[in-house]
Amino acid sequence: MEGGSWAPRRWPCLPGITLLALASLLSCLLSSGQAKVYSRCELARVLQDFGLDGFRGYSLADWVCLAYFASGFNTAAVDHEADGSTNSGIFQINSRKWCKNLNPHVPNTCQMYCSDLLNPNLKDTVICAMKIVQDPQGLGTWEVWRHHCQGKDLSDWVDGCEL
Repeated sequence: MEGGSWAPRRWPCLPGITLLALASLLSCLLSSGQAKVYSRCELARVLQDFGLDGFRGYSLADWVCLAYFASGFNTAAVDHEADGSTNSGIFQINSRKWCKNLNPHVPNTCQMYCSDLLNPNLKDTVICAMKIVQDPQGLGTWEVWRHHCQGKDLSDWVDGCEL
């Protein structure tokens, strides 16, 4: 045998940021397998069952309009903002204040992970949205609602849905 010793080959350690990125990607891939894109009337019925019609003075049509312009009725929608925050789920709820993402230093007012908002069941999403609407801005917290839904005739959003 020649000089020197045999040692097992070492694998390079991935930096922490790479591991976080891989975990985030895996989370997106896993949740996308559970994605659901609701139809307008199907979503209206689900939101009505959760008690959103008339909640804090907002009609069911307000909520359906918000969901359409926020995510296209897609429960797995995730949008990444320039500040590093994310908007998640059918209502695009932001991680800056409302849910917990990878940043441990956020308020997490809804007391849930942002990935919980990607569930097609919508229970966690509705619970969080109800907390958000109690904010003084109400649905005005969502810029898309202010621009596309506020002050408009929204009756078409629930027309023909047999609620």
